[in-house]
Amino acid sequence: MRSIWNGAISFGLVSIPIKLVNATESHSISFRQIHTEDGGRIRYRKVCELEDREVTQGEIGKGYEDADGTIIPITEEDLSSLPIPTAKTIEIVAFVPADRIDPLQMDAAYYLQASGAPAAKPYTLLREALKRSNKVAIAKFALRGRERLGMLRVVGEAIAMHGLLWPDEVRAPEGLAPDTDVTVRDQELDLADALMDTLGEVDLEDLHDEYREAVEEVIAAKAAGEALPQAPEPATGGKVLDLMAALESSVRAARESRGEDAEHAEVKSLPQRKTARAAPKQTGGKKSTSTAKKTAAAKKTTAAKKSTAKSGQGTTKKTASKSTAKKTTAKKSTPRKRSA
Repeated sequence: MRSIWNGAISFGLVSIPIKLVNATESHSISFRQIHTEDGGRIRYRKVCELEDREVTQGEIGKGYEDADGTIIPITEEDLSSLPIPTAKTIEIVAFVPADRIDPLQMDAAYYLQASGAPAAKPYTLLREALKRSNKVAIAKFALRGRERLGMLRVVGEAIAMHGLLWPDEVRAPEGLAPDTDVTVRDQELDLADALMDTLGEVDLEDLHDEYREAVEEVIAAKAAGEALPQAPEPATGGKVLDLMAALESSVRAARESRGEDAEHAEVKSLPQRKTARAAPKQTGGKKSTSTAKKTAAAKKTTAAKKSTAKSGQGTTKKTASKSTAKKTTAKKSTPRKRSA
């Protein structure tokens, strides 16, 4: 990989010669501007407005425009001799935990390559120190005409540096949050957690730029004079106005997309709050098992009570008749008194 900057890392009194290499590359498709009538290229020519002629790249330099419109020429020698220690040095100023860095500050990424054999030992020392401390190094460096902030961390067996925006370059998110009071219920949070768990993690190596691939297919088809690939029709789902229903559907769809069973993909309904209104009567459909059991039990109990009542009445009548019979027998067996 070609280096874009040569310098050194200043680690206290230790100096580590390094080369700066781009850690990322763009795979996006670039287009040329053309004249739509005849397909001719549209080019931009660099013209000197004083001489009204096109100039070559070697004739072009840098200049600063003052408030009154005066141009002050600035050469590369002027910039390379700036009175700052970071002109050719990545100066480490602190070591902090990685979570202290706001991702909003992240900018371009670079690899730091040890420059020559003498740099191998101090480079490895800094790398291992970063590993053992579980910290990142905050540094200042100058690149492309300005001083920048950077964060050094270990990637594999190399040291990477992320350019950071200065804190005053990050805008505060004022006025962006909803200005109305919103209450999020525990049930909604539970479903959101279930959706997050269902989506789970992803191997970033499996992700790819589908838009770029689609553009490449269109270019290949047009170059071959073939029909353009048809875009898939968008899903025509109805509007879901209920947040709970939307969350439940999302969990179900995520589980089904992972090949899980439809039974496992079902989301359990949450218990409804009790209200003063009576539950509506069922006009159709089978009664639940528990209701049927309760009804059968009630019928048995009623039948048992009626049977008991009848048997009780029969017993009472029999007892009464027996008692009457005894009384009658007693009366009959009593002897009459004879008169003298």
